[in-house]
Amino acid sequence: MQIPIIMPQLGESIAEAAIINFLVKPGDEVEADQNLIEVETNKATMTVTSPCKGRIDKFTVQLNESYAVGATLGQIEATSEEAARLGLDVSASASLADNERVSRVEGSFRSGSVQPTVRGLPVPANAAGASYLSPRLKARMDELGLHAADLAGVAGSGNAGRVTVEDFEKYITSLEKHKMSGASSMRVAVADAMRRSWTRPLATVGLPVQLDALLAHRKASNPKPGPALYALRALAIALAKNSAVAGRLVGNKIIHPSAIDVGFAVEADDGVLVPVVRSADKKSLKDLTQRYNELVELARARKLPADATGGSIATVTNFGTFGLIWATPIPLPEQTLVLGMGAGRKVPHWDEAKGQFMPVTEANLTLSFDHRVLDGGAAGRLLQDIGELMSKPELL
Repeated sequence: MQIPIIMPQLGESIAEAAIINFLVKPGDEVEADQNLIEVETNKATMTVTSPCKGRIDKFTVQLNESYAVGATLGQIEATSEEAARLGLDVSASASLADNERVSRVEGSFRSGSVQPTVRGLPVPANAAGASYLSPRLKARMDELGLHAADLAGVAGSGNAGRVTVEDFEKYITSLEKHKMSGASSMRVAVADAMRRSWTRPLATVGLPVQLDALLAHRKASNPKPGPALYALRALAIALAKNSAVAGRLVGNKIIHPSAIDVGFAVEADDGVLVPVVRSADKKSLKDLTQRYNELVELARARKLPADATGGSIATVTNFGTFGLIWATPIPLPEQTLVLGMGAGRKVPHWDEAKGQFMPVTEANLTLSFDHRVLDGGAAGRLLQDIGELMSKPELL
């Protein structure tokens, strides 16, 4: 019987690969796991290996052409015993035409009986979740309002670990055995935003910053600015010097922001809201304090006005309010940057003038960013600017 040679999942974000070399030819006898075809992705050159022992019947692809994950690249003629060893159901296949046999084989892998044969992947291909969705599976998921991220923990039984419709239905049925509660509309909205954000390459840099001058400035102020407002104002001033780092990459263009509108995260019931301070670079810390405090209360009451939501170019989040000293927040889908602030704590600091360690209050700042738009050096310089401004609160 004929066994299909399938384009495997070559990495988490790889959807296709180009054929660059055939390592065997039709008629050759091959062993299981033998290298058959060299393929090239935008990340590396890899090989497709034989799923079983047998004879190469034919290749159905062309050199220098790209083929999607899951595509049939050729056929191997194998014995029924070899197919059975692989876990293929051949009981009803003998009387079928060739194309029908291939279709039956491609859909008849038993769960866990076939292991991926691509070498060098950081994780097994069959643990990749729904990295490839057939049109039929997409349609079924659309019916239920589900996304690929919802199937991240599903190990597929299809070719190269692909999640099949049967795998999906078994997974949905198994969920009914667990206790379930409805997610709020806000939780669903946050989940959708984070799912879209994670489609980009994100990175984080961090920097410890002394807060003693900031805390003294806050103590002497009336009304008192919130700690996150100091960070927001420092970020706005830094971005006013070079707004390109907060731009968005669309195609091969960096879209610069038209205004320094900065949001800040406020925890609400079962989610997070992000009020926006408009033109934060043009207003002093003192002028922003009352408006900032108003927006915090409106967000907690979930009564933010339309002019205080959306359109921000970056977000500030004070995860230190939860006692955390380090975190890696995720930028919103329409943003490139998110600045995080950890909890302040007393740490020893070497004082050169006094020649001894002195206690200071220090907090970690983190800057998470879209790595397509800026690199670690640019992100680090921006974070240094923010830290220096926060250490001189009179300039804010």
